[in-house]
Amino acid sequence: MLSKAEVPVAEQATQKPILSVRNLHTWFEIRRLGFFKAGEVKALDGVDFDLYPGEAVSIVGESGCGKSTLAKTILGIHQPTKGEIIFEGKKLSEFTKEDRKEYTAKVGYVQQDPYGAMASFMTVKRILEEPMLIHGIRSPEERNRRIRQVLEEVKLTPVEDFLPKYPHQLSGGQQQRLVIARAMILEPKLLVADEPVSMLDASVRVEILQLLRSLQERHNLAIIYITHDLSTVRYFSERIFVMYGAKIVEQSGTRQLLENPEHPYTKALLEATSDPDAENLKTFKKVPSGEPPSLLNPPPGCRFYARCEFAIHGLCDKQMPPDFETADGKLVRCWLYDPERKQ
Repeated sequence: MLSKAEVPVAEQATQKPILSVRNLHTWFEIRRLGFFKAGEVKALDGVDFDLYPGEAVSIVGESGCGKSTLAKTILGIHQPTKGEIIFEGKKLSEFTKEDRKEYTAKVGYVQQDPYGAMASFMTVKRILEEPMLIHGIRSPEERNRRIRQVLEEVKLTPVEDFLPKYPHQLSGGQQQRLVIARAMILEPKLLVADEPVSMLDASVRVEILQLLRSLQERHNLAIIYITHDLSTVRYFSERIFVMYGAKIVEQSGTRQLLENPEHPYTKALLEATSDPDAENLKTFKKVPSGEPPSLLNPPPGCRFYARCEFAIHGLCDKQMPPDFETADGKLVRCWLYDPERKQ
């Protein structure tokens, strides 16, 4: 969980988390010849955090760290192996069939590939009607009202021009706006956006992020924004969670993390972020050597141990560090911040 120093005062006093993740594990079995269990990929291996109503958090990290698995486990696409997801005070593990259907209406999903996320044989109108029909909105008038409203909100106007179109008739940016419209059509309280701008032109990315931000403010949406691009999170989220090796290794307010990263991996991640300054072409940036650990057989200690220049032999390679709270309220999973070791 986040420390009080990182939770806005107004939220401390008046709000409870809309989403809580507790000790979440999602492991995938590997079978040999289709029958014999050969091991388990520990795609998520103990994740904890709280998300508040109206708050945007960014989950960052390199490919394979567990970001998308976390998103799909929250969405219910993957079932957790262990741990709990709590939405509006209720555990997902205790949901009835009707609870789960209601949950899918309250949690929207914005995929990375907009064209692959939509049925190519459906028109824009049919794509937006489908979720409402599934969730029992039978009134044609109500469906048409919501479709017009959401298309106007995502700036697909004039509405009449877009309703009969098919996905292949839209540009990449328009396709992603349609995916966002579909995610918003059931008036959700939480939006999970899994790298929503990574397949778009640079000129369109800012527009899509501004659109998501405006929807967040207008509807008091909580948003989980998953990305590997740290250059976009500065303008989008209130907090950042850094993932490495299936664990969250640092949690912090956005400005605090970008100005003063604590975990060695976070520092390396920021160092590797592209910068348009031409002076950077004169020198090579320092990046950690080696590869991320295998999640089929992860090491017993810190997942970043083999690549960390500050590693403490005999400790970091033997014991997994817990979350330590720093003086400015960050949570860092690193033995360097153990207050007892510093004494």
